[in-house]
Amino acid sequence: MATLILVRHGRSTANTAGLLAGWTPGVALDERGAEQAAALPDRLAGVPLAAAVTSPLQRCGETLAPLLAARPGLELHTDERIGECHYGEWSGRKLSELSDEPLMKIVQQHPSAAAFPGGESMRAMQARAVDSVREWNARIEEEHGADALFLMCSHGDIIKSLVADALGMHLDLFQRIHVDPCSVTVIRYTPSRPFVLRLGDTGDFAGFVPRDEPPAAGPAADKAAEDGGIAVVGGGAGAV
Repeated sequence: MATLILVRHGRSTANTAGLLAGWTPGVALDERGAEQAAALPDRLAGVPLAAAVTSPLQRCGETLAPLLAARPGLELHTDERIGECHYGEWSGRKLSELSDEPLMKIVQQHPSAAAFPGGESMRAMQARAVDSVREWNARIEEEHGADALFLMCSHGDIIKSLVADALGMHLDLFQRIHVDPCSVTVIRYTPSRPFVLRLGDTGDFAGFVPRDEPPAAGPAADKAAEDGGIAVVGGGAGAV
């Protein structure tokens, strides 16, 4: 079957502000995110893509814009099923405020039981994303052959849930997975099982160097949360 290249959108204004964006309209890439998107065509140079599929949200469209400009004629499709989790009443709120909500403990430790008020459950989020990938795999293989590669631009929690499915992990373990903004994850699907070939690859290790930044919001806050064993809901601002 086809090989899937998953790209998380570049760093957004919500990421650096420490907000849980969800489907909030008008969330764009910040300056760093635009730089990440501009570098994507070179990172994928030489990789033949049969098609690209994107979440309908603005930050994903902006991430793919440079790649589409560099590859005229590349098929682009939009699929709401790989759109961000519907966080409902949590959308647009500060993650620092949400950390005290009783539901956050469930999101961290038992996400298969988590359902966001006015939104969807994390279990439903994973199911729709997996359904999308399976259907696109079959379509791409039928139209372009079993060796075809295609790209999906999506969101942190969506990609983490797809990786968990590919690894045969229960959704309750998916918070152990991390994918930075504009990172590349590759999953090759076969009739017997998927293989995870890349996970959260940015090619940049600078973010692992210790820094003396106050963890208010953004990358420093993400690292402080992860050092305390807390997964950054929504994916966070990345390591840089």
